[in-house]
Order: sequence, then structure tokens, then C-alpha cells
Amino acid sequence: MESSLKANPVSPVLSEVRQSAEAHRSDSTQVRTERRLSGAIMFGVPFLLVVVTFLFWYQTWFGRRLSGSEMRQYLTDASVPHKTQHALTQVVTEIVQHDPRVKEVYPEITALAGNKEAGIRSMAAWAMGQDTNSPEFHQALLKLVADPEPVVRWNAALGLARFGDASGELELIAMLHPFELRAPSAGKLSVQVNRTDVVKSGQVLARIKSQTGGENEIRSPLAGTVKQLTAVDSALIDVGDEIAIIDPDDQQVQEGLVGLNLVGKSDALAEVDALMRPGNGVSDRVRAQAELTAKAIRARN
Repeated sequence: MESSLKANPVSPVLSEVRQSAEAHRSDSTQVRTERRLSGAIMFGVPFLLVVVTFLFWYQTWFGRRLSGSEMRQYLTDASVPHKTQHALTQVVTEIVQHDPRVKEVYPEITALAGNKEAGIRSMAAWAMGQDTNSPEFHQALLKLVADPEPVVRWNAALGLARFGDASGELELIAMLHPFELRAPSAGKLSVQVNRTDVVKSGQVLARIKSQTGGENEIRSPLAGTVKQLTAVDSALIDVGDEIAIIDPDDQQVQEGLVGLNLVGKSDALAEVDALMRPGNGVSDRVRAQAELTAKAIRARN
């Protein structure tokens, strides 16, 4: 009996049960594995997104304090503009806090006044205007006030005003007025904005396609409002043709008035007084600053 039992093959039903149980165990193991993997993915992907976002924020946040070597590196190598801007922002903070160590990077800041990027030159002018005891900064600003880019000239003029130097007075007056945007090259014009549009500094307002196929972007040097479009879309224009007139925003007008408050002469009074007249459309804060500036100019002259 015992030997015959051992010799009997396994029942087909029992075999199917065992195979089903083994398959179930295998499926359960696979399900648990898939669930673990799915959970890991569900947790891991958001975690990686948070890490990547944090690293990007950490690298670009201007509030992160740079080490001395980082600051010198970013001021020397301006190939990544936002890093150089970060370094210049920290420089200004250290100047305001009267940290004597910041003077170690003054040669690098002065060198940025000759950078090919207008945005870098503009920020360098802003930074140099914070230390009115630096003769090298003063001399660099005197050169920048003749820069071909308006925003650089304006920041240089504001910096010179902090030095008590009126060399940039004409640029300070220009900051109060609408800006005439002119074509830097000839070709077919493609206008990207409409009249009364609010625009940001650096925003593309138009494009010019040359006969050779090249394209030139025309960006606004100031934040403000499109007062007038003086060129027709798809028109053929020449170098120097007027494209648009941009009204400056309140912040720019106020900054110009603050500069004139410090160094403005009697020849600027007519421009300042015009902002004080009722019904001229200026904001209350601009009118209030104009009153302070006019009072300072009259007291000085």
C-alpha cells in the first residue's frame, strides 16, 4: 500500500491547486513589488522635483550669500549674467553695511563698466554709485554717462548725482520725458505691441528683418506705456527712423527727480515744474517728489 501510494502520480486537481497557489504567490509578490516601486516613484518623483527646484532656487536666489571666492568669480566671469547680477547685489549690500572687505573686488566691478552687455554695465553703474568715496568708481561713471545705451547712461547719471556731480543732469532730465525708440538697423519692420500697452524694461517691441535675412530685436530700454506707434507694421525703415514713443513709468520719473534733487540746476526747473501742474496726468507721488525737487533746486541756486 505504502509503495503504491508513493508510486501514484499526483492528482491533476491537486496539481492545478498547487500551480494556482504558486501562481497566486508569484502574482502577490509581483503586486507587492509593483506597489513598492509605484510608491517609490510616487514619492521619489515629487522629492526629486523639490530637490531640483530647491537647487535652482538656491543657485539663482539673490538672497543667498556668496562666498568671497564665488563673488570674485562671478564678477570676473560675466558669461552667466544672473550670477554676476547676484554678486553685484551682494556688493551693494556690503557697501551699505560698510564692510571694508568689499573693496577687494572694486577692480573687478570697475572692469565690468566695459562689459559688452548693457545690462551688466547698467548694474555695475548702479553698484558704483553706492560708494561715493571711491575715486575709481567716480571716474568710471563719468565714462558710462556717455554710454550708447540709455539705461546705462541713466544709472550712471544717478550714480554721479550721489557723488554730488551734475555731469549727468541732461540724462536725469531725459528720464522725466517720453522715450523715442529708433531703429538701429534698416529693413522690414514687424511691430510686436499696440498703442497703450504696458511694457517692461527689456521687452521686445519690434523686430527688423534685413534684406540679407538677418533679424534684429528692438527692446524697450525702460518700463512704461506705449504712447504712440510712429512706424507702420511691415514698413521698410532706415537706421534712425522712429518706431515708437514710450512714456516712462512712475518709478523712473521719481528716480530722475531724486537725482535732480541732489544736483539739479536752475535749467532743470521748467521740466520739474511741469510735473507739478494739476491735470497733467502724473500720479500724486510723482507730483509730491517734483515739489521736493523744485524746492531743493531753488534753495541751491
